[in-house]
Amino acid sequence: MAEEALLEQVLGAAAGSARMAAAATEDVVGLRRHPDDWLDAWDPAYIRTTLPALRAMSKVYFRAEVRGLSNIPAEGPILLVGNHSGGTLIADTFVFAQGFYDHFGPLRRFHQLAHDLVFKLPGARASLSRYGTVPASPENMTRALEREAALLVYPGGDHETYRPSWESGRIDFAGRRGFAKLAIEHNCSIVPVVAIGGQETALFLGQGRGIARRLRLDRLLRLKVFPAQVAPPFGLTIMDLPGRLPLPAKIVVRVLPKIDLKERLGSRPDADDAYEIVTDTMQRALGKLDDERRVPVLG
Repeated sequence: MAEEALLEQVLGAAAGSARMAAAATEDVVGLRRHPDDWLDAWDPAYIRTTLPALRAMSKVYFRAEVRGLSNIPAEGPILLVGNHSGGTLIADTFVFAQGFYDHFGPLRRFHQLAHDLVFKLPGARASLSRYGTVPASPENMTRALEREAALLVYPGGDHETYRPSWESGRIDFAGRRGFAKLAIEHNCSIVPVVAIGGQETALFLGQGRGIARRLRLDRLLRLKVFPAQVAPPFGLTIMDLPGRLPLPAKIVVRVLPKIDLKERLGSRPDADDAYEIVTDTMQRALGKLDDERRVPVLG
C-alpha cells in the first residue's frame, strides 16, 4: 500500500509538471494572449492544477519546511517582507508560494515581485504570472495592496540574492526603505518572512558590483551586480548563465508575527525607524535559523 501511495504521488506530480510545461510552451509559441494588466494574469484554476507538481519539488527535492503561516491574515492586504536568496533561481520563493497556497487555498490573492529579467526567460511569464508574480515597481505594489492581496517583496533585490554563500545568515537590504514607506502610506502591517538554504543551491562567490558599474549594467538592465557562481552542469556561471541546476539544499522558511508600525512607532511612524525594526527582527530570526544548520546543503 505504501508503494502504491508513493507511485500515485509521483505520477500526480509528473502530470502536474506536464501541464505546467504545456502552458509554458503555449505561451512561447504565442497561442495564449496575456492580459494587459499583470495582476489580471493571476489564475487560481491554474494554481490548483499545478500545485501538486510544485509541492513535489518543494517537499522532495528541497525537503522544505515553511513555519508560521498562521501569522499571515487570511484576508485583506498585508505586506510580506522577505530576504532574497538563490540568484535568479529563487527556490525559497517557490517553496513559500507552495506553502502559502497549501495553507490558504488558491483563492487567497497573493502576488510576488520579481526583477524584469525573470520574465525574459522562455516560458517564465506563462507560469510565474499565473502564480501571481509581477514585475517589481511601485505601481504594481500599490495596486496589489488595493486588491486586498498578500504582497511579497524582497527589498534586497539582486544585491541580496547574489550575496556570497558564506553570508547566507545575513539580512542585507542595502538600505532600501521603499517597503517601509509603502506600508506607512497604505497603513498596512508588515509580516516578515525569513528563509535559509537558497544561498546553498550554488556556491555564490560574490556580487561583482564593481564590474557591474564599469559595464553600466544599472542603466542597461537595472542590475547593480555581475556575480559568479559555481554549480552544475557548467561549473562556473555568471548571473546564472548559461544555466544552472540548483543543488538540493534543504530550505527552511519562517513567517514571523505581524508588525503594526503605528502600534510600535506612534501615529506618524518614520520610514527609517520602521526599516530598523523590521530588519533587526528579521536578522534575529534568520540568525536562529542559521544556528540550526549543521551541514551545508544537507541542512
